[in-house]
Amino acid sequence: MSRPLTVMLVAAEASGDNLGAGLARAIKDRVGVDNVRFVGVGGPRMAEQGVASPFDISDLSILGWIEGIRAYGRVKQRVRETVELAVRERPDVAVLIDSWGFTIRVAKGLRAALPDLKIVKYVGPQVWASRPGRARTLAASVDHLMTLHGFDPPWFEKEGLATTFVGNPSLALDFSQADAGRFRREHGLEADQPLLLVLPGSRPAEIARMTPVFEEAARQLKVARADLAVAVVVADTVADDIRGRVAGWPFRAVLVEGDAAKKDAMRAATVALATSGTVSTELALAGLPMVIAYRLGGLSFALTRPLMSARHITLFNIAADDRIAPEFLQNEATPEALAQAVAERLDDPALRADQVARQTAALDLMGRGQPDPSAAAADVVLRVAGEA
Repeated sequence: MSRPLTVMLVAAEASGDNLGAGLARAIKDRVGVDNVRFVGVGGPRMAEQGVASPFDISDLSILGWIEGIRAYGRVKQRVRETVELAVRERPDVAVLIDSWGFTIRVAKGLRAALPDLKIVKYVGPQVWASRPGRARTLAASVDHLMTLHGFDPPWFEKEGLATTFVGNPSLALDFSQADAGRFRREHGLEADQPLLLVLPGSRPAEIARMTPVFEEAARQLKVARADLAVAVVVADTVADDIRGRVAGWPFRAVLVEGDAAKKDAMRAATVALATSGTVSTELALAGLPMVIAYRLGGLSFALTRPLMSARHITLFNIAADDRIAPEFLQNEATPEALAQAVAERLDDPALRADQVARQTAALDLMGRGQPDPSAAAADVVLRVAGEA
């Protein structure tokens, strides 16, 4: 009996965990459950697909230069453990998902320990936004890159790295079973009651920085709108932290947990207030107008700001080269500014409808409607594994 294909998947945060789970499912669909085994590092979604992580990835969700320096020893230890896992399990191919700071160290460690191992990077660094030199670093460290965006490949191909645009799995998110009425009924909300959906993020540092700002913005909004309902999306990776913080809010907020409930809430809400990230694409797919905010640590932002070249931070804003959803970065992300931007959308149905229409058009520019990105990624991984 032939040995099953062994695929190593490595993800270090919630968005990568979702990508890895989708990729594992697609590989099993391609070759059959009995013909592949998975090893690696991931979170709960990947665990459901058979990836038994040797450690909890939540302590690898690191934001900013200063946070990275503080976590350097921990990251080095986790890199070492990941490479040791590969040496023990001898995978046929390794797929390193997003999380630049962690996965580039893993790539270099794998290259040194297992020179013949084929290494695929899934999601490249955003070199179009800052630090384009990372494209050359990646080209020297992996065999193939799979990108989410059609504008990514030229940046890496010019450095000699074989690159395939596979598409963004978030664009394939299915809202056909989402039910706004169900969400409102379950939580005692009237059909026409305004609902603010708050999405504070999926990393501990994001929760620490953004949740207090969002709380105060929501409080200000409720002072002027007694009937405003508030719901907060709880990411798996920071669930206890979010629950604890929201429990102390001076007003009631519905906690939204699980994918099905999140989709229902996105359909049911009037406006979203969100930390910048993959969720902005999901909100746009749900047809929900949003206000986007983001904060780094002060020193990290001061170090990063001179390296930033992109005009926008939200993917569909970047694709359209237009500020469709308002963005508030760093010191601009005050409760007052966020409350005002949300209030304008709560009070103006025409403004909401216009923003949703423009968001939807931008999703088309991003590649909505293309074949399943996870299946395309699985094809690339299997092809690279076959070249080993």
